[in-house]
Amino acid sequence: MDIKEIQNLIRFVAKSGASEVKLETDDFKITIRTGSDEEVRTQYVAPQMMQPAQPVQSAPAPAAPAAPSPAPAAGESAEAATGNEIIIKSPMIGTIYRRPSPDKDVFVKVGDVIKPGDVVCIVEAMKLFNEIESEVSGKVVKVLFDDQSPVEYDQPLFVIEPA
Repeated sequence: MDIKEIQNLIRFVAKSGASEVKLETDDFKITIRTGSDEEVRTQYVAPQMMQPAQPVQSAPAPAAPAAPSPAPAAGESAEAATGNEIIIKSPMIGTIYRRPSPDKDVFVKVGDVIKPGDVVCIVEAMKLFNEIESEVSGKVVKVLFDDQSPVEYDQPLFVIEPA
């Protein structure tokens, strides 16, 4: 299991509301525990002699609106919008921040020119701060979220005019 699959599993657990998920295969064992007042813990165990793989057990997901459409696997997705604009979308759920810390300037603002690899915002998911980097170059036309607000997976964040 690679890091992307582990990150997807962690996102699934957070979204489902499950308090604990255990996954065991011949090669590894992973346990993900979450709680409202305790820090999220992920435990990895080295390969050992284990029983055959068991399916992931989780609590049923709470009723939610229609599922978001799938997005490309690499980083944040960038899709063509109306005309020649590009939309940068959130690669995960969490709390989004426009600045690295409260006393610093925002990463990007309307009118800024960005290039691939530039950090455009941070998404906090399960007490981990994930820098979101641009995959496109262009000029920021619109910011589609409020600082320190909840953000959903695949939610549009920025409108970019390609360079």
